Amino acid sequence: MKNNQKLITLKTPAEIEIMRQANKIVAETLIFLRSKMVPGVTTWQLDNWVEDIAAERGAQPAFKGYHGFPNSLCVSLNEQVVHGIPSRKVVLKEGDIVSVDFGVLYKGFYGDAAITHAVGEVEEKTRKLLKVTEESLYKGIEKALVGNRVNDISKAVQIHVEQYGFSVVRQFVGHGIGSQLHEGPEIPNYSVGGQSPRLLPGMVLAIEPMVNLGTYEVKVLKDGWTVETCDRSPSAHFEHSVAITEDGPVILSESV
Repeated sequence: MKNNQKLITLKTPAEIEIMRQANKIVAETLIFLRSKMVPGVTTWQLDNWVEDIAAERGAQPAFKGYHGFPNSLCVSLNEQVVHGIPSRKVVLKEGDIVSVDFGVLYKGFYGDAAITHAVGEVEEKTRKLLKVTEESLYKGIEKALVGNRVNDISKAVQIHVEQYGFSVVRQFVGHGIGSQLHEGPEIPNYSVGGQSPRLLPGMVLAIEPMVNLGTYEVKVLKDGWTVETCDRSPSAHFEHSVAITEDGPVILSESV
């Protein structure tokens, strides 16, 4: 989602527990969607399902109405990177890759996670893109340690991605999360110059590598939301919400 630089907030253990509950709803929703992303299903139907699940769990979809976003689920196919708008006209087919990004507001705190799913059989290079992107997320999480800096996460993601010849999107980044959907700090997926924020206990970060099979250049389409690769190469996106603790990173959305 679109992000401006925000204040960094530290959460109490009780607040992190609420965020774990919020992210459990998100994670279970994404697990459900995995079984539903099959040929013949529209992205509009996926959006309807997540709205129903959120309502059943007493949660509010985080994205609907956020800066005017019209739906509850971001669904991005193939060359689309993030922020795809669900549509009755978009029907999943064999060979598609589908990124679904979902968030909820629950008891005053947000949960946020994303996966990219292959519909049936896809090309080997595309399957490798998904594998490497998900691996890069966990490489970043490994560096989400007290005393490290944001750039340690960024560097770990970038190194893993680029050693396979893929490219990291630069125009969109991860973010802090808490009582606001987007808080500080920003979490780039590539190493940047200067001194990045130090990681402290109580931070919760939405770490979300966005990785392209081709070049890193992307563009926003005329709908004002959907982002796609400029060279129309496939793109993958994985995201977890992660709490920084003295005992190491805790993946709040881990059941994804």
